[in-house]
Amino acid sequence: MGRRTVGGAVDPQLDALFGALADTTRRRLLARLAAGPARVTDLARPFAMSLPAVSKHLKVLEQARLVSRTVNGRVHRLAIRPAALRHVETWLDPFRAYWEENLVALRNDLRDHPAGAGVPPRRAGLRGRGTRPLPRAKPTSGGRNGNAAGNGSRGSTRAER
Repeated sequence: MGRRTVGGAVDPQLDALFGALADTTRRRLLARLAAGPARVTDLARPFAMSLPAVSKHLKVLEQARLVSRTVNGRVHRLAIRPAALRHVETWLDPFRAYWEENLVALRNDLRDHPAGAGVPPRRAGLRGRGTRPLPRAKPTSGGRNGNAAGNGSRGSTRAER
């Protein structure tokens, strides 16, 4: 069974996009391609890995439709495909209100407490005004490590058995 989107529908394309974007090397390759198309050998140059390893990363980006490849003889050129990133942006849109609320709270805190005013930063993080802090984990019954004896031990040792 596939993962579900915010609306509950399965979206294999979104899974492929986030899988491709989850790797640092692939994000660096995309960042380079944002400046313009490039040959595979030029893309591989800054990385301390073999050309076949970089090619595997590029193949993942192609499968996720984040880049396109053109071949002219032995020269392979890749270019970014912005439409795939728009798909991610569409998925992220419902979260935009949360981010904006936190940015407003941060802006208000910075306005109310300018740098160097000697006011310590808020411990609760950058939550919007009027929201409750996240609940803390409840301790388990027993001792520090959750055992019934309450003495911090994890059970009998081999010598005690």
